[in-house]
Amino acid sequence: MEIRNIAVIAHVDHGKTTMVDQLLRQSGTFNERDQIDERVMDSNDIEKERGITILSKNTAINYKGTRINIIDTPGHADFGGEVERVLKMIDGVLLIVDAQEGVMPQTKFVVKKALALGLCPIVVVNKIDKPAAEPDRVVDEVFDLFAALGANDKQLDFPIIYAIGKEGVAKNEIDDDNKDMQPLFDKIISHVPAPSGDIKNPLQLQVFTLGYDNFVGKIGIARIFNGEIKKNQNVMLAKADGSKINGRISKLIGFLGLEKMDIEQASVGDIVAIAGFDALDVGDSVVDPSNPMPLDPLFIEEPTLSVVFSVNDGPLAGTEGKHVTSNKIAERLESEMKTNIAMRYENIGEGKFKVSGRGELQITILAENMRREGFEFCLGRPEVIVRVENGVKTEPFESLVIDVPDEFSGAVIEKLGRRRAEMTSMTPTGDGQTRLEFEIPARGLIGFRSQFLTDTKGEGVMNHSFLEFRPYSGSVERRQNGALVSMENGVALAYSLWNLQDRGVLFIEPQAKTYIGMIIGEHSRPNDLDVNPIKGKNLTNVRASGSDDAIKLVPPRKLNLERAMEWIEEDELVEVTPLTIRIRKRYLDPTQRRRMEKNKS
Repeated sequence: MEIRNIAVIAHVDHGKTTMVDQLLRQSGTFNERDQIDERVMDSNDIEKERGITILSKNTAINYKGTRINIIDTPGHADFGGEVERVLKMIDGVLLIVDAQEGVMPQTKFVVKKALALGLCPIVVVNKIDKPAAEPDRVVDEVFDLFAALGANDKQLDFPIIYAIGKEGVAKNEIDDDNKDMQPLFDKIISHVPAPSGDIKNPLQLQVFTLGYDNFVGKIGIARIFNGEIKKNQNVMLAKADGSKINGRISKLIGFLGLEKMDIEQASVGDIVAIAGFDALDVGDSVVDPSNPMPLDPLFIEEPTLSVVFSVNDGPLAGTEGKHVTSNKIAERLESEMKTNIAMRYENIGEGKFKVSGRGELQITILAENMRREGFEFCLGRPEVIVRVENGVKTEPFESLVIDVPDEFSGAVIEKLGRRRAEMTSMTPTGDGQTRLEFEIPARGLIGFRSQFLTDTKGEGVMNHSFLEFRPYSGSVERRQNGALVSMENGVALAYSLWNLQDRGVLFIEPQAKTYIGMIIGEHSRPNDLDVNPIKGKNLTNVRASGSDDAIKLVPPRKLNLERAMEWIEEDELVEVTPLTIRIRKRYLDPTQRRRMEKNKS
């Protein structure tokens, strides 16, 4: 059977996963009676809720006698490491671009990687049914991007497919009738080269993603570059550090649609899952012991951000979560590192663990998963990882693209200027919108999103992706407002919150549990203020005009994990439990807090 290996790449929310859904449906891989969810490849709860892909996933379809292995990749910059590894395993890419939004930061990131590997993309202009869609402009933007990234003549001569992913329509020309996905299937078979390699050569297989199974241990999802592999075959594992381990393939798994099935053998070009080695890691090669020829190890991007996870030592610790001890947290982080190779963690003592990753989103998704599994812990403020190269202190910089209504662009430029951002371009995009592009230290983005949404009244859109490490750029402006800190333990009362709401924005509702040192709101001034949220109304038997006014509370600002982590300063923590997300001071006792402040200054 002929094989084609492709990856689907795009900026976040341009329709990758929906497109893969339609390819699965229209290839006849599912039976008529199969119940299929929308965005079937987004299997994780958080992926479904947020509508984003977090983990790259692979599937296979059979179409007209050709087996097409498809890998759906994440579109968010924090998961760039996943995309990079996947691109080394395939022979062609579908680059999906939104017909209205056009080329976005992550589009540039993934295209740069694909072109550097010599891949020739098929450009799919998706969502051509949008009212403001401009497919011709988008094709020109893609061509300009390819040219700017040094594409060769073959890559610049890219085939174009116009699509409405949601409706399962693909066509060669924009004026063709809306039928089905057949033009895209045909283009994949005609344009994507068949895998190179030979079944007669000695075995060469490389792992690009890890899974874990409680029965068989580590599972490596891998591509066979040469030879063939059989279940129970004796093989050699060649690791990236040069060490070699002999072993046996205990399980060989193939993919078709959403099914995984045990198979007896697979050959060159195929993508399979293997088990049998505990020491399996991404980038490792599995080779023929009698003629070992390992492949080059995969380069994995270094983390740029770290967050400290610690045991919850607050007064409400253990009242809402099942797993609260440092041993349980350490076990969970260790199991995460077995499959998530873009992250690192180290035990820094006193029940604290430093977790490093590619961005805030990646770390908050790990925290959100742990919270749903019944864990309770605290998170510190995200810190960027600073390196010293040739005696020069360097830090990560990001490429930031912002789309805002024209009237807000001045405020956004001013705020970003204080955060050491340099504007590289400003383009009106029509409809009263402007696109602003910046290069900014990653530190400058911490805490910016919530301020940005306030400044643009929720109408602004921001996207960023990692650029490079550059010399350290000096101090960056931080949060302007202080905190309202509880000075009592107890339950918050509506009457006292009503009196406090003039002092700032509240984070809690009446009947919320509070304790000394817990932050219940943002002060309207730069200093912290100790307040009493549990004080009730003094009852008297004297009636006076005005004393019985109805209590009208402004709805509190609801904090999710990301907003809470962006908001906190160095002396504050986010307390995460399965039921609640609270913010607190690192030192709960006000006297100790003041002493620490003095020592610092």
